[in-house]
Amino acid sequence: MMRRSNRIDLLQGTLDLLVLRILLFGPFHGHAIGKQIRSASQDVLKVETGSLYPALHRLEAQGWIASEWQLSDKGKRAKYYRLTRAGRKQLLSERNRWEQLALAMARVLGLGQEPS
Repeated sequence: MMRRSNRIDLLQGTLDLLVLRILLFGPFHGHAIGKQIRSASQDVLKVETGSLYPALHRLEAQGWIASEWQLSDKGKRAKYYRLTRAGRKQLLSERNRWEQLALAMARVLGLGQEPS
């Protein structure tokens, strides 16, 4: 029997939006980005390493984030990612698209309405 999880699997575009949003607060290394997403979602969203790092590389290739090596709080070298000017524009665009999708889904699902 398959056990259902309370966690939600993320679609690629959704993960991009979440990463861009987290980086709006400032630079973070990859592990911290994942922790921030998990914390902000109250443990509902968990980003696996196998999804997060390809997303970071993709976002960097698109020019939406930039990275540099720094020392972490624990004194280890870590790659820190920050949002670029283009990334800020993309965040607004992605957020608008997400809001349109959420509204459309709410309409289709008829949230708050009893079936006729």
